[in-house]
Amino acid sequence: MATWRFPIGTAKRKTYIDAMFDALLRRLAAPAPALPETEAHLALAALLVRLARSDGDYSAVEVARIDRVLAQRHALTPAAAAALRSEAETLETEAPDTVRFTRALKNALPLEKRADLVQAMWSVALADGQRDAHEDRLMRLVSNLLGLSDRDSALARQRAAQQ
Repeated sequence: MATWRFPIGTAKRKTYIDAMFDALLRRLAAPAPALPETEAHLALAALLVRLARSDGDYSAVEVARIDRVLAQRHALTPAAAAALRSEAETLETEAPDTVRFTRALKNALPLEKRADLVQAMWSVALADGQRDAHEDRLMRLVSNLLGLSDRDSALARQRAAQQ
């Protein structure tokens, strides 16, 4: 059985290696595929629902805050915001982890816009007037997964508390 070997330093070998590295660099440098806007909206809504449910008390105050956040962020009517939340409630129940939601948002938004998301989430966490360890833990995880520091999250929480 014959094997093809190119002596090191030959033009064919150099061309093959150059082409291989060029292809790898193009894939690494390529922008992430665009995420449909509706998918990012649903990911945020599901995160908000997951946060509100994390303390075991999914209150009417939190539901109303989620609807308001969705309406404001996405320019939705109250009915459309409630419909998006309802769809997100189903999705949140079926989703095994939080990473898929944060990944969708991280791919859809630049870093500087993600602090606004964390502020919106804090507004939901604080809507019932109580801070819960489960909500704090989830907020720390989400902030980290979105590429934000604990300091960024604390500042977002302070802005949300002042609303």
